[in-house]
Amino acid sequence: MLARTSKPINVALVGVGNCASSLVQGISHYREGANDLTGLMHEEIGGYRPSDIRFVAAWDIDRRKVGRDIADAIFAKPNSTAIFCPDVKPTGTRVRMGAVLDGVADHMLDYPDEDRTFLLAEETGTTREQVIATLRDREVDVMMNYLPVGSQAATEFYAECALEAGVAFVNNIPVFIASDERWAARFRERGVPVVGDDIKAQVGATIVHRVLTDLFKKRGVKLDRTYQLNTGGNTDFLNMANRTRLKSKKISKTEAVQAVAAERLSDENVHIGPSDYVPWQNDNKVAFIRMEGQLFGGVPMNLELRLSVEDSPNSAGVAIDMVRCAKLARDRGLAGPVEPASAFFCKHPIRQMPDDQAHAALEAFIADTGTSV
Repeated sequence: MLARTSKPINVALVGVGNCASSLVQGISHYREGANDLTGLMHEEIGGYRPSDIRFVAAWDIDRRKVGRDIADAIFAKPNSTAIFCPDVKPTGTRVRMGAVLDGVADHMLDYPDEDRTFLLAEETGTTREQVIATLRDREVDVMMNYLPVGSQAATEFYAECALEAGVAFVNNIPVFIASDERWAARFRERGVPVVGDDIKAQVGATIVHRVLTDLFKKRGVKLDRTYQLNTGGNTDFLNMANRTRLKSKKISKTEAVQAVAAERLSDENVHIGPSDYVPWQNDNKVAFIRMEGQLFGGVPMNLELRLSVEDSPNSAGVAIDMVRCAKLARDRGLAGPVEPASAFFCKHPIRQMPDDQAHAALEAFIADTGTSV
């Protein structure tokens, strides 16, 4: 085991929604209840434990969060995720007004239920220079992008800031940065690591669908057609009610499954993506997966699965490792996409790998037996 490091990991949050809430709660939970490591994939990564993570900067655009300590803002509406650590200690860091750009869909501002939509802060959005100055002043190591799906311009804005400030960038959403060769080249040139794109939950619909698809391939079952339908009631699903914001999300989820199939399915035989917003589900996500195929002798078979998970803690179980892998890459002077971490933790990495291979590559990266990115 590597020697413990006493240096903290300074993290900046872009978006203080449900996923950020679960991550912040989780850091407090594992810091205070150090003997209960349930739910962690790694106790240590590169000498870093969850307790080493500090939240030193944050941006949001909802006036119920802007100006509040992160420890308070994570419980503000419209957040609806499970509260499993209610006593998060103040961080000493207040949420700043972020850049709006396309970070909020128009229908979110007009939605009739105030508890579930954004209340846009009545301030001028932050500038690129202000964000860069904050990243430098707060000595940020890793920036976590938690913007809503479809926030192309806003994600690029913060990615530019991370590049300029030399801060590792973790892209949790399906806007393609780490997997876009043009952006990947820019991160390489600037000597900055990037992990992404689109976080793959700990035991979520995508990873389960991938494992089953890989199982079909390895057991010689021909996969003819498949679907994955998802419903949820958090603001992410409400945001995605605007179908124009779903293009990259559907690509990301579909390619994650197609990448491990024995043969690529035609478009008409695969449907994977968010399906509907059900308000009373709150942060609970329900996924329905169906797979139809042919066994020995061409005999037909089908499989149906229903998965119900609290969406944001499911994400945070992965995010806590992504932060530490990004910091480890930064410590080692690595630049560009961190392929082992991206392939194992994300739906749309720059290079897809079967999950068993990605896991082996990740463990080699952590152990420093294979540090190329």
